[in-house]
Amino acid sequence: MKIGNLDLGKQPVLLAPMEDVTNPPFRVLCKRYGADLMYTEFISSDALIRSVNRTMKKLTILEEERPVAIQIYGKEVDPMVEAAKIVEEAKPDFLDLNFGCPVRKVAGKGAGSGMLRNVPQLLKITEEVVKAVDIPVTVKTRLGWDADSKIIVELAEQLQDVGIAGLTIHGRTRCQMYKGEADWTLIGEVKNNPRMHIPIIGNGDITNPVKAKEAFEKYGVDAIMIGRAAVGKPWIFRDVKHYLKTGELLPPATVAQQVDMLKEQIDAAIDWIDERRGILHMRRHMAGMFKSLYNFKQTRIDMLRADHYDDLMLILNKIASEWGELQIEED
Repeated sequence: MKIGNLDLGKQPVLLAPMEDVTNPPFRVLCKRYGADLMYTEFISSDALIRSVNRTMKKLTILEEERPVAIQIYGKEVDPMVEAAKIVEEAKPDFLDLNFGCPVRKVAGKGAGSGMLRNVPQLLKITEEVVKAVDIPVTVKTRLGWDADSKIIVELAEQLQDVGIAGLTIHGRTRCQMYKGEADWTLIGEVKNNPRMHIPIIGNGDITNPVKAKEAFEKYGVDAIMIGRAAVGKPWIFRDVKHYLKTGELLPPATVAQQVDMLKEQIDAAIDWIDERRGILHMRRHMAGMFKSLYNFKQTRIDMLRADHYDDLMLILNKIASEWGELQIEED
C-alpha cells in the first residue's frame, strides 16, 4: 500500500490516533512491536494556530517511530489551512484530517464527525488543505452521522475527487459512538467501488489476529487500523502480523511479560512528561490490563490509585510475583 511516495508494503497494520494515548513514547513502543504507521493524537487547528504549548508538543516526532502522520481537526477552512501549513513544517510523512471523532466536545461543535452534517464544508476544507501543502493529505471519517445518513460510499468518491491520498473509515456512525459492532460491509463497498483508486484503510473492532485477517480477506481493504485494542496491549501488532504471515497464533503473553512492558511504558511516560502526569496518563493503559486474574480486585484498585512511582513499582512487582507465569489473553 502506498500513500503518496510512502510504501507501507502488503497488508500494513496501523496504530489509530487516540487522544491522551498515542504520544511519542507509546508510538515508539507500538513501532517496536510491529506497527507499520503511527498517528499522533488529534490536534485542534484553532489551538495550533494560537501556539498553545500543550498542542505544539503534539507535533513532536521521534525518528525511531517513523513513518508518522499528524492529524488535525477543525470546522473552518482558513484555520485548517493555516494549521496544515504549521504541521507541514514539523515534517510528518503525511497529514491526516479528522472527520471522525464522535465525542460531544468535538462533534457537538461541528468538528470531527460533526462535519458529516456539513459535507460541502468538509469537502471545501479538504480541497483547500490539499492545495495548501506539498505532503500527502488523508482523511479519517465514519459511515455517516446516523443510521439514516450512511453517506460514506458517495463521500469517499467526493474526497478522492478533491485530491486525498488515502481514506480511513471507521465502521460506525457518529451516533453509535463506540457502541455496537462496527459495520464493515460499507467499508468493503467503498473498497470495491471501481471508481476508487486510493488506499482504503478499515478501522473498528480489530481486537485480535483472526479479525484482522478477516478484514483483509473478506473486505479487501488495503490496510487495517487498530485503536483501543492496543491500549495496554501494544504487542497486538506483533501477534496480528505473525498470524497474517504464518496463519499461526502466538501464545498469549505471561503476566510477568506484561508487567515488564508496562514498567517500560511507565518510565517512558514519566520521562516524556513528569512523574505525576506520566502516572496519570498510564492509568488508562493499566485499566485495560489483567482483567482475567483471580482475586485481583483490590490489587487493581491499588494499582490505579498509586500516584508515586515507587508505590506503583511495588504493586507491579507484587503482580509479577503472584501471577507471573499465567498467560492471559485480553480481548
